[in-house]
Amino acid sequence: MSNSPTLGYLIPQFPGQTHIFFWREILALERMGINVALFSTRPPPPGLISHVWSDEAMKRTEYLGNMDPRRAAKATLGVSPALWAKDVLREGRVLAKDLAIASAAAQKLKESCAARGIQHVHAHSCARSALVALLAQQLGGPTYSLTLHGPLSDYGPGQRLKWRHAKFATVITEKLRKELPELLGEDQPEKIFVQPMGVDVNALIRDVPYHPHQSPQQLRIFACGRLNIVKGHQDLMAAIRLLRDKGIDVRLDIAGEDDDGGSGYRKELENRITELDLQDHVALLGAISAEEVRRYLLSAHVFTLASWHEPLGVAYMEAMSCEVPTIGTNAGGVPELIRDGIDGLLVEPKSPDALANAIMLLARNPKDAQRLGQAGRTRIIERFNCEKGAELIAREALDLRVSEEI
Repeated sequence: MSNSPTLGYLIPQFPGQTHIFFWREILALERMGINVALFSTRPPPPGLISHVWSDEAMKRTEYLGNMDPRRAAKATLGVSPALWAKDVLREGRVLAKDLAIASAAAQKLKESCAARGIQHVHAHSCARSALVALLAQQLGGPTYSLTLHGPLSDYGPGQRLKWRHAKFATVITEKLRKELPELLGEDQPEKIFVQPMGVDVNALIRDVPYHPHQSPQQLRIFACGRLNIVKGHQDLMAAIRLLRDKGIDVRLDIAGEDDDGGSGYRKELENRITELDLQDHVALLGAISAEEVRRYLLSAHVFTLASWHEPLGVAYMEAMSCEVPTIGTNAGGVPELIRDGIDGLLVEPKSPDALANAIMLLARNPKDAQRLGQAGRTRIIERFNCEKGAELIAREALDLRVSEEI
């Protein structure tokens, strides 16, 4: 692909435990004949490196995060204060600090893109990585674009500055898109697309039929999400206790790790398992590979994630693609993915009772479980295929059409 266009692809702390959806998009771009040059701020903590492709990804990734005083000085001299002055005056020293931290990485990104002929960088972040892409552009480097993966307030200062100079942006849900005018005003880029990150429906497919739960066999439940209080794992454990108290033989496996590589919120969940006397019925699997996630999905009767708020939920998509009947929470952008009673079930967050009832409903109604599983896969194929995001980036970042010979 030496004569093919090259796209810069910037992801913070790549490859982390939740980054499988980035890798899928990268592979989709490469199937289209596009060279993808990977950049990241720094590697993730060792305990969060879990995928079989992680070593390959790290070898391919240029890390920009090491502070280089020479590059920082060069970047500071190369960017006019007029670029950021009004934003710093409005937002204060926090933004000024972020700009200073990002400056050396921006100079390094600009130099690397120039050497490799990269004319555009897509930043899969609206946090500090977006500042790196912005400053690199202002230093004479490539144009850039952004993806918003969650509430804008989660991504730090300087949002108007980051968005004002972007060639285009993608947002993963309609809900997030509707919030932007009030938050960004005139600083929105001309082109903003609603495009969720998707899954590879050809990889996440069953090679054995789904068999609904039949009593008296054990009811197998799978959940996948980082170990954080907002993911609601503690609520799911409480629901498992309620099911056990009703005499239901149930097993819950939770894939994912906390952001400290196992020394953070995991400890609280371990204590909660003991308090609920669920040591023989709930397992924390840690950060596992995509292949292991698929294996657990194919053996599960039900998938659920009890998030308090969730921008959208790639883990839901993976389960639905594998035809596993899926229970989500009516929070954030999840209702844009799961339509209650049509291709999954929705319950209110922070409600172990409602979650237990929904699980029991699927366990006791095998035909409904099978119907929802099949409808879930159809939903993912039609709306949440990773090829769609790759096609959009190719079109808008590189001015290519999918039908073109690349």
